[in-house]
Amino acid sequence: MTLRDDAARLLPELVDLRRRLHRIPEVGFELAQTQAVVLAELADLGLEITTGSDLSSVTAVLRGAADGPSVLLRGDMDALAIVEETGLEYASVNGAMHACGHDLHVAGLVGAARLLAARRESIAGSVVFMFQPGEEAGGGAPLMIRDGVLEASGARVEAAYGIHVGPGERGTFQLKPGTIMAGANVLRVTVHGRGGHGSRPHQAVDPVPAVAEIVLALQSWVTRRVDVFDPVVLSVTKLFASEVVNVIPEQAGLAATLRTLSEASIAQAQAELPPLVERIAAAHGCTADVEVIIGYPVTVNTAPETAAATAVLREEFGDDRVEELAVPWMASEDFSFVLREVPGTFLFLSATPLHVDPDEIPMNHSPHAVFDDAVLGDQAAALAALALRHVSR
Repeated sequence: MTLRDDAARLLPELVDLRRRLHRIPEVGFELAQTQAVVLAELADLGLEITTGSDLSSVTAVLRGAADGPSVLLRGDMDALAIVEETGLEYASVNGAMHACGHDLHVAGLVGAARLLAARRESIAGSVVFMFQPGEEAGGGAPLMIRDGVLEASGARVEAAYGIHVGPGERGTFQLKPGTIMAGANVLRVTVHGRGGHGSRPHQAVDPVPAVAEIVLALQSWVTRRVDVFDPVVLSVTKLFASEVVNVIPEQAGLAATLRTLSEASIAQAQAELPPLVERIAAAHGCTADVEVIIGYPVTVNTAPETAAATAVLREEFGDDRVEELAVPWMASEDFSFVLREVPGTFLFLSATPLHVDPDEIPMNHSPHAVFDDAVLGDQAAALAALALRHVSR
């Protein structure tokens, strides 16, 4: 039987698992209920299982019948602090939401573990299953790396793979070599002036006009200073000043998300944005504190593993189910920390329900986001096939 045949038989239990997880989403690094469900699902597979030292992670190692290399498969487990508005019969009951499809990621990875455990005799090497909290919260992957997930089998993994569901024609796999997702960074600015009465601005040093000018200057910096072929997305998403309408505040400021596609572009931002902001503030008689806070690195797929993954997926699912992305996504992903350490590939699987127009589907992170769990069999089969490329006897 093929992987896809076996995965099709597993589909009902994977759908049930996904929907149970969807009802109990947990946010951040402590996912006690989710961890307990995952441990129960893996209990009968003969895996070597460890849990995180200060986060609710699960690392499971499948050892094959013969020695060989190790490969890692990852699924993130955490949800978002969003009130679900889908109206699904299995909608969340606790005020959080799996609005980014991580419940599918967990179920798909459990499915891959089941498929591979059934093929243990044909495996030469080890497969490491990385069930990760804290992807949305900011850095669960580095904590698991610190805890030794990359060496969990006793030898460093030679490659790592992850799949993320998203909108698009159901069942289509999308990937590309090189940069596939942006780095996520934050710009924070506080401008210091001298407060006063709103009716007598000449007796104060008003930081608000400086902040307004900085907002416009940041957009000009993107269009005039940044190479159009190495784009940056800078969106000012927070402004703060006085909370009283007739008060000129002592300070005002902003925060912005800064998405970059290369180490060069974030280095340019670090070098150029602080003096730009400080000089505008000085022109208004103010001072400024500026931070460019580095978050997630750029997610970079290695070319050999991506070419091989493309071939594996086309062999398993057909050419019409596999697409090469023309450009990266400007969203970010902390699997980037794993791919900074070992070769591998991160890819997307479209999961828009068949009755919904893919062009009108709410995006990930929307309270209305829906994903078709009919893709879970193919998700599990794809992960298993990618692992078997490295460890088949």
